Amino acid sequence: MSGFSFNALTALLAYVTSVVGCALGLLCTSRARVVERAAKARWLALGALSIGGTGIWVMHFIAMLGSEVDGTPLHYNMRITFLSMILAIGVVAVGLFIVGFTQHIAWLFAGGLITGSGVAIMHYVGMSAITMFGDIQYDTGLVALSVLIGVVAATAALWATVNIKGPGATTLAALVMGVAVSGMHHTGMAAAHVALHAPTLTLGGSSGEDLLLPLIVGIGFCTVLVLSIVVLSPSEKEMAEEVALQRRIAGSIGYR
Repeated sequence: MSGFSFNALTALLAYVTSVVGCALGLLCTSRARVVERAAKARWLALGALSIGGTGIWVMHFIAMLGSEVDGTPLHYNMRITFLSMILAIGVVAVGLFIVGFTQHIAWLFAGGLITGSGVAIMHYVGMSAITMFGDIQYDTGLVALSVLIGVVAATAALWATVNIKGPGATTLAALVMGVAVSGMHHTGMAAAHVALHAPTLTLGGSSGEDLLLPLIVGIGFCTVLVLSIVVLSPSEKEMAEEVALQRRIAGSIGYR
C-alpha cells in the first residue's frame, strides 16, 4: 500500500487560489444581497462560479497536481475531471440560491448540508478520475471526517455570503474559507491509499502536465472576467443607495 505524497509548495499555491476565488465570490454575493430577482440570480451565479470553480475545484486540482504515488504515474480522465468541476460549481450554486432567496436559518443549515456533501462528492469523483497502476482504497473514518469538514465549511461559507460586509471582513472570511476547503481536501487525500499492481502497456488519460496550460488559461480567463464585472459595477453600498432611491421615487409617484 502507498499513500499520496504531500507537496507544501503546491498546497500553498492551491490555498492562495482558493482564497482568491472565495474573496471574489464574496464580493459577488455581497452585491446579490441588495438587488432582487434576476439581478440577484446573476450575482449569485457569478459567486458560484468563483467559489465553486476557483475557490474549491481549482484548489482541489492544483493540490492534486502536487501529489504523487511511489511506483506509478498518475493520469486523469478528462470527462470525469470535467464532471467534478461541474459538480463543484453546481452544488455551490444550489447553496447560494437557497440562502440568497430565503431568510429562515433552517435553510442555511439545509444549504450547508447540501453544498458540503456535494463538495465532498466532487472531491471523490475527482479522485476517481485518476488512472494509475493501482487501485485506491479509503479509510472510512477519514472519509467521514472529510465530509463533516465539508459540511461545516460550506455552512460557514454560506453564512459569510449572507452576513459579511466590508473589505477587511471579506478578506478574513476568504482566508478562513481557504483553510476550510484545504482542510477538507487534505483530509480526503489522507484517507486514500493505493494498492499497486503490475504495470500494463498503456495508461489511459492525460498527465497533469498536459492539463496544466489549459487549466491556467481557463481559470485566468474566468477570474479576470468575474473580477472585471465586479470592478466595473457599483459597490454594495452604491447599489443599496440606488435601490433605496428608486423605492423612494416609486413611493412618491404612488403617493401622488
